[in-house]
Amino acid sequence: MQKSHKILLGVGAGVLVLGTVGALAGPAIYRDLIAPPAAAAPTLGESAAAADTAAAGQLDPAALTGEWAISDGSEAGYRVDEVLNGTDVTVTGRTPQVTGTFTIGQDGLTLDAAELAVDVASITTDSGSRDAYFRDQALRTSEFPDATFTLTEPVTLAEAPVSGETVQATATGELTLAGVTQPVTVDVELRSDGTTAELAGAIPITFADYGVTAPSLGFVAVEPDGFVEFQLVAKRA
Repeated sequence: MQKSHKILLGVGAGVLVLGTVGALAGPAIYRDLIAPPAAAAPTLGESAAAADTAAAGQLDPAALTGEWAISDGSEAGYRVDEVLNGTDVTVTGRTPQVTGTFTIGQDGLTLDAAELAVDVASITTDSGSRDAYFRDQALRTSEFPDATFTLTEPVTLAEAPVSGETVQATATGELTLAGVTQPVTVDVELRSDGTTAELAGAIPITFADYGVTAPSLGFVAVEPDGFVEFQLVAKRA
C-alpha cells in the first residue's frame, strides 16, 4: 500500500489546501516558507543495517513460508498536487493506522495472498481544514472508513534474495477507495532479513475512477490524479 504504492490516500483531499493563509501570504511564499515540505516518496533505499545483514548471505526460502503481519513502523497515505493561484503545491497525508497480512507459499518465493487496510479517517496533513474535507466530503469515511488493497495475482521472485538486499517486484490487485474497487498494478521495493520484511511503493490513481471529484475552489484546484503511498514493516505472524 509513487496511488498506498505504504494505503493511502489521496483522493482529492488535498483540497482546502491553504485556506486564508495561503491566499493572503501568496502561493510561492506559502509553499516555500509557511507550509511544511511534502513527505519524502516511499523508498527503502540503503541503510547501514541492511548492509550489515547482507553479509549473512542468501535467505533460506523455507524460513520465509507462512503468514506475515503488518507491525509497528508502518504508514500509508497519499500524495496530491494542488495549484494555488498558478503555483504548484505538493501535499502529503500520512497515518500509522495500517493493518494486514501477507502469505508466502510453500516455495518461499511466492506471495500467494495479501490483504491490507488503512484507516482513512486517521490520515493527517498540516491542515485540519483539509483533513476535515478529506474525511467528510471527499472519501465519506463515516460510510467507508477503510481503504483496502487485495492481491489478485501471485508474485514470484526468481530466487531468494540476499538478506538485507532491496529487490523489485510488481504486484497486481484491487484497490478499494470510498466504496469503489478498481484493478491496480504497483511496483514494490521489498527487503527482508528473514524475521522482518519491509515494503515500499506508490499506486497511481485517478480520483474520478473512485467517484471522487477533485475540488476546484477558485484560488486553489486539486489535480485529477494522485498517489496512494505506503511504507510497511511486517513480521512473522
